Amino acid sequence: MLYHLFTYLREHFSLPGAGVFYFITFRTAMAIVLSLVISLVYGKRMIQYLHRKQIGETVRDLGLEGEKQKKGTPTMGGIIIIAAILIPTLLFARIENVYILLM
Repeated sequence: MLYHLFTYLREHFSLPGAGVFYFITFRTAMAIVLSLVISLVYGKRMIQYLHRKQIGETVRDLGLEGEKQKKGTPTMGGIIIIAAILIPTLLFARIENVYILLM
C-alpha cells in the first residue's frame, strides 16, 4: 500500500525521497524492522493480556520432569507471528504481485 502511495506522491507532487520505495531492498528492510517492532512491542502486551484472561496451557500428567512448570503458559503466540508477517506485507509489498495475492 505504501508503495502505491509514494508512487502517487512522487508522480504528482515530486516528493523528494519517495522514489526509495521503488527499491525492493528498502521495502524488505523496512518490513523486517516493522515485523521486529510488532513482535517485540505487541508480543509482550499479548502475553500479559493472555495471562490476565487466564488463557493458558493445560498440562497432562505424564510423569515427566518439569512438566508442572508449564502450567498456565499462554498458547496463542501464533497470533503475534501472523500479525508480524501480515501487517508489514500489506504495508510494504506491491499488492498486485501474484505471490502476494496468493498469500
